Amino acid sequence: MSPALPPIRHGGNLLAAVRRYGRAEADWLDLSTGIHPDGYPVPALPASAWQRLPQDGDGLAELAAQAFGAPQALPVAGSQAAIRTLPGLLRPGRVGIAALGYSEYAPAFASAGHTVVPLDEADFARADLADALDHLVVVNPNNPTARLLPPATLLRWHAALAGRGGTLLVDEAFIDCLPAASVAAHSGAEGLVVLRSIGKFYGLAGIRCGFVLAHQPLLDALHARLGHWTVSGPARAVARHALADRRWQEATRAQLGLSGARLGTLLARHGLTAVVHPLFCWVPHADALTLHEALAREGVWTRYFEAAGGCLPSLRLGLPPDRPACWQRLDAALAAVTA
Repeated sequence: MSPALPPIRHGGNLLAAVRRYGRAEADWLDLSTGIHPDGYPVPALPASAWQRLPQDGDGLAELAAQAFGAPQALPVAGSQAAIRTLPGLLRPGRVGIAALGYSEYAPAFASAGHTVVPLDEADFARADLADALDHLVVVNPNNPTARLLPPATLLRWHAALAGRGGTLLVDEAFIDCLPAASVAAHSGAEGLVVLRSIGKFYGLAGIRCGFVLAHQPLLDALHARLGHWTVSGPARAVARHALADRRWQEATRAQLGLSGARLGTLLARHGLTAVVHPLFCWVPHADALTLHEALAREGVWTRYFEAAGGCLPSLRLGLPPDRPACWQRLDAALAAVTA
């Protein structure tokens, strides 16, 4: 039996902050997600995107596979659809999942009859991590700790798991800024599943479109379980534009690298030590809850994490929109709460 699982929590819950603190929605600087705040410029869509049923043969799967460097891809309604469905397609067993990480995985696997083994952050430094497990979930880079594992480590764990009929699931929702660390190119191998998103790097979380990269028989089984039309026509059209726009991707990768470093420097100037990812900063701190609430009173909404996985309680701060007023407001709020 799996241990008691923590509740599912997500960032982006700005309306909860509005209700709790009595500040109008428009008067918040929302840094509670790791979503690119100045995302892909969505073009006008043809009427057919709205009027016709979505079509699997529209080239989206092939375009995604090419963009991610994978043998094949299955579009799904955001990674969430895959996270909730994939555990039921895998042989029940012991599955290792980070105790401090994306909170949807543990309940999804537990509901499908797996035994969840919570992992501390230190466990991911163990070469033998996969030896006592049937399946392993690795969010790479991890959300929120930004822990990044090299492909060689992941492929070694995959070989150990697959040799026993197990599976390594690698969630690469935040890897677009660091593409050399991806294992998508190996996703045609049995026992390796890679999830990709266009919600974070592309800033398109609202269209609910993601991709599963895996061995073709598993993709076929997942497609059969999910059924037809899981991704809407407009979402598919926007995703095709974004994935094909290599110039925007290259420029954005460079810009986000600068912005992430800028956020880390700003936090350090106010005495807060952060682990930096191009899309967010993670700040473990004994008084994280006090900082979270103090920033909220200044109209800055962050994501608070309780102590878990051998880590202190912590805050995750996403990037402000790329406008001077937004950065100045964050600077002033940090000055007020750390004075």
